[in-house]
Amino acid sequence: MKTIENISYGNLDSVQKIDLYLPDGAASSMFVYFHGGGLVGGNKNSAGVFAPYLTSRGIAIASANYRMYPDAEYPDFICDAAQAVAWTNEYMRKELGGERLYIGGSSAGGYLSMMLCFDKRYLERVGLDNSKVAGYFHDAGQPTAHFNVLKYADIDPRRIIVDETAPLYYVGLEKEYPPMRFVVSDNDMKNRYEQTMLMLSTLSHFGYQNFDHIVMHGKHCEYCGKIDNDGESVFGQMIYDFVKRFE
Repeated sequence: MKTIENISYGNLDSVQKIDLYLPDGAASSMFVYFHGGGLVGGNKNSAGVFAPYLTSRGIAIASANYRMYPDAEYPDFICDAAQAVAWTNEYMRKELGGERLYIGGSSAGGYLSMMLCFDKRYLERVGLDNSKVAGYFHDAGQPTAHFNVLKYADIDPRRIIVDETAPLYYVGLEKEYPPMRFVVSDNDMKNRYEQTMLMLSTLSHFGYQNFDHIVMHGKHCEYCGKIDNDGESVFGQMIYDFVKRFE
């Protein structure tokens, strides 16, 4: 595996950085990953846990940092995510010769991947067509208005609001979406499991079929750093299974 760290994907050099994890051989696909941390913390280096599993199987990874509260304002972090995807897409095509681009994230990163998926305007602004994305991996993201988006708007973060800041708000506006996988824990953070089930139910209500979901045992995102008895990344296996399922 070859690692290239802290590449600038935008003009804000102190924040808009991306790490690449590249297979030693040819890359069949590229997976863009956004870290969790409630839109207030976390770091792109969290991808290092599952990167060896995917790169050893021909999947390259781009893990991006993005602006966060309290320095950011909504929707800075979503715009950064879109910009990171656009940069990665160009790199993949020019440097790796790849064509299949996947997008995903955990927790706050899952919120970002859902916003890119369901509100197509973010990718359109950076010259990308959402229909060209091979698939989305939404891990434990909040499908309603994110609690810290509410907090920084002086709204009780426990409220369940579906407005323009919520991925759920946009479900049903498009004829189809790229294939998706949702992951959540049975003992996730309060109301995250129930909200994820609402997202799945809403997708089914509109007749979408190209998605699946996995319910993990344990707490919020604790599986992301787990290694199985064979020394392999549990999270990496879920991503790999999804990528191969929809190829």
